Amino acid sequence: MRGPLSLIDIDQLSSEDIQWILETAESFEEVSTRAIKKVPTLRGKTVVNLFYEASTRTRLSFEVAAKRLSADVLNFAAQQSSVSKGESLKDTALTLEAMGVDAIIVRHSSAGAPHLLSLWVEPRIINAGDGMHAHPTQALLDLYSLRKARGDVAGCRVALVGDIAHSRVARSDLQAFSKMGAEVTLVGPPTLMPAGVERFGAKVSHDLDEVIPDCDVLYMLRVQLERQAEGLFPDLREYSELYGLNSDRMRRAPRDVVVMHPGPMNRGVEISAEVADDPRNIVTDQVVNGVAVRMAVLYMMLGGD
Repeated sequence: MRGPLSLIDIDQLSSEDIQWILETAESFEEVSTRAIKKVPTLRGKTVVNLFYEASTRTRLSFEVAAKRLSADVLNFAAQQSSVSKGESLKDTALTLEAMGVDAIIVRHSSAGAPHLLSLWVEPRIINAGDGMHAHPTQALLDLYSLRKARGDVAGCRVALVGDIAHSRVARSDLQAFSKMGAEVTLVGPPTLMPAGVERFGAKVSHDLDEVIPDCDVLYMLRVQLERQAEGLFPDLREYSELYGLNSDRMRRAPRDVVVMHPGPMNRGVEISAEVADDPRNIVTDQVVNGVAVRMAVLYMMLGGD
């Protein structure tokens, strides 16, 4: 495989590229079971976590992945840097480039920021989430997790449930799942669906109860609590009653249904406490698998042919 210079979105990758990443992740998964959890693959390389938004899972996952490949890791906190003095994204990136870093993993509130970085500097850019645009490595780890849980993604009936309009995870997962042969249905209130949603090539439903009996996968998106102030749904209780996954709805789902969530979970809103702890909920597996998948992505960018 000849990988892209930067990973900005899933649409850069063919199904063959994705398959290669998933197979490479499987080979790296064994590293995390060793007494010494490290291989020398990226020794001498320097990776920067450039995060302008708060993050726990994604930032730590990339840090662990890079360190297990023996790369040096720098963590950049915008609040504690010259950004607080007005330094621009471009100047920050040029400073990092001047220091000789090899890859910049960037999370930013503005859609398109990682793409701009890829035009400005030579280091490889990996998008760790940009605005409402994309989150490609989340989609890749979701594919990997689903494949481990179900055996194959092709033919799976996946419901992406919640705030589709504002979710970068929903956009990237829709592309990734569809590209690997899954059948995707977008579920949520009309006010949380993007304009022209039909062009996305997925089924659309506003009735979760109607969709549940025919789902192999229920992917519950995080309710972005800040959206409540915009009046896009009346209140959290009503949202939970109509679109939250609870024990009653789980009883109406297929017995082998898989529940997924990008984290962090709002217990009692999009997912009840009982379902959050249900063994069919593989959110913890998603976190574990994220390390192996991001090791594969870093290898693709910095160590592969």
